[in-house]
Amino acid sequence: MAQIQPVSDSDAAPVIRFHGQVFLPLASGALFWPDANALLVADLHLEKLSSYARSGQFLPPYDTGMTLARLQRDLTETGATTVIALGDSFHRDEGSTTLLDKDRATLASMVETRDWFWIAGNHDPAPHGLGGVCCAEISISGCSLRHEPRRGTPGLISGHLHPAARVAINGKSSRRPCFAWDDHLLILPAYGASTGSLNVLSPAFAGLFDKTRLQVSMLGRDRVYPVSTQRLVHG
Repeated sequence: MAQIQPVSDSDAAPVIRFHGQVFLPLASGALFWPDANALLVADLHLEKLSSYARSGQFLPPYDTGMTLARLQRDLTETGATTVIALGDSFHRDEGSTTLLDKDRATLASMVETRDWFWIAGNHDPAPHGLGGVCCAEISISGCSLRHEPRRGTPGLISGHLHPAARVAINGKSSRRPCFAWDDHLLILPAYGASTGSLNVLSPAFAGLFDKTRLQVSMLGRDRVYPVSTQRLVHG
């Protein structure tokens, strides 16, 4: 696998400057917003593997526990007092009813001690009774937060498309989930342990970004690496 190097020679942690705000992207795929003391996560897809049982695919339902453990670590490390889940938090609407007791208790302990917003996604549009606030979209400090991206809404932060970047370096390539943004739109990578990803150069992203202003930061093992868009390749 090719080693991903930051564009800058600086060892300082990368930041995302978007719509007058400063965000700290985490290697987990979460985005910490210091001024709001908020942690943003997109596409947890909790209970995805348990949902496969409905179609006869019996897989160990451990993805929910893994995702929640990751979320606990991020909350502990950042000290965030607000959580904004940008939709598709559950793989299906009734996913909130199939949580294992241990996972339900873990989630409840996090929700009860923070301001928690569940933004509706295409997989989980209906509200649930797990605490927090269920809503279609929220606005904070001039930024709009919703599940599906769209062009023409300045300051929009979203998920849904599970962006990833393939980067070519020294004749080799590496593909990893990524944050992608321009002056008006910021899309987070999928946070869930069992989620896939979609190349940011694929047709699904066509027309969303101003390609001359597009910026990308890839998830590494322990940190996030800004990469030049000139290194992006299809696949």
